[in-house]
Amino acid sequence: MSSKQISGVYAAVLTPRLADNNVDVAALKKLIRFLLSKGISSFAMNGATGEFCLTDPDQLRTILATVKEASGGKASILCGVGAAGSALAMELAAIAQAADVAGLLLPMPYFFPYQQEDLDLFCRQVAASTELPILLYNLPQFTSGLKKETVRALITEVPNIIGIKDSSGSLEILRDLSEHGVDACRIVGNDGVLAQALIEQAFDGVVSGVACALPELILNLYRSGEQADSDEFRNFSRLLAEFIAQLEPFPTPWGLKWIVESRGVVQATFSQPVTAHRIAQSQQMISWFKEWLPSLL
Repeated sequence: MSSKQISGVYAAVLTPRLADNNVDVAALKKLIRFLLSKGISSFAMNGATGEFCLTDPDQLRTILATVKEASGGKASILCGVGAAGSALAMELAAIAQAADVAGLLLPMPYFFPYQQEDLDLFCRQVAASTELPILLYNLPQFTSGLKKETVRALITEVPNIIGIKDSSGSLEILRDLSEHGVDACRIVGNDGVLAQALIEQAFDGVVSGVACALPELILNLYRSGEQADSDEFRNFSRLLAEFIAQLEPFPTPWGLKWIVESRGVVQATFSQPVTAHRIAQSQQMISWFKEWLPSLL
């Protein structure tokens, strides 16, 4: 199985929801069509940016069907199958396989801390349940983090585990795969290290939350990375760092939702009450964004 079948720029897509937590199908269609209009046709659904911990199996079916309809069946879709245990992860993987997605994003089981041998066995069990190619999803902010030795073993020993989406904020694992000559798909999952990955050419693609709100910025940075010593690349790198700094006070999906709303795409909705203080913070960010955006466009 080719390790490089997953590459390029994928937008990590938000999941618009109604007040009852069901998927807002109309809003998701608008968001997908917005991204398509900006040149992105590869999407990572139901990852951390999509708040996978809120998604049940029926909602995942709805999400995948909606993306396929909105894109005319032309989108390349990576589907997150994050769960607290094997049974649900395998159920979500079966739903994704039935929807004919390009591959799975497999986070480690969340909530409790686990040792590497626990994570290794979990990944092997889920991988054995599906024919789809799998990217390990390293998300140590919310799940037990993968170590580079575990990643190497899983990729070299399990045929359909073809690589990793590393959202740790470090390039250590991606560099390690290269240094050991492991034939793996190396995907950056944290926008904060994308510029450095482009400088080092230590990756094969990116799954970007920022791309869901600012596809122009990530596409321009990615393209200019072919000449990482250029003023153009340095400018886009600076703009990305400035934008990320504005998101830092918020849970990432919250900040991105407010930016998407400020661009007139879809309304920001939340799975819990939002305090007046947080709304005031968001208004400050949006004011900054409206002044800053012309410097990108």
